Amino acid sequence: QVQLVESGGGLVQAGGSLRLSCAASGSIFRVNTMGWYRRAPGKQRELVATISSGGSTTYADSVKDRYTISRDNTKNTVYLRMNSLKPEDTAVYYCHAEILSASFGRNDYWGQGTQVTVSS
Repeated sequence: QVQLVESGGGLVQAGGSLRLSCAASGSIFRVNTMGWYRRAPGKQRELVATISSGGSTTYADSVKDRYTISRDNTKNTVYLRMNSLKPEDTAVYYCHAEILSASFGRNDYWGQGTQVTVSS
């Protein structure tokens, strides 16, 4: 079994910072692309940032220059550093990973979601 466990959400004032973490565990052979998505109230889920196993990154325009995605391949963990937070960043943030498992082959996995609330 493979699972993603997130941590680090919370309530912060506008202009503040938070760091999210997401650790993959279980029967893992290799973790490929990892990323973060978010779903704001009344909106569809949107891609926030991705990072390949080699460290190449992509960002949504709305978070570019404010958010930084990184990963520690030795820990199968991805991070999202969020700076200069705005009220419109309020959302549930979900971790995603494409994982090759010895038991289950190649699949997409999602974390349980962590709430980020930015007050004005």
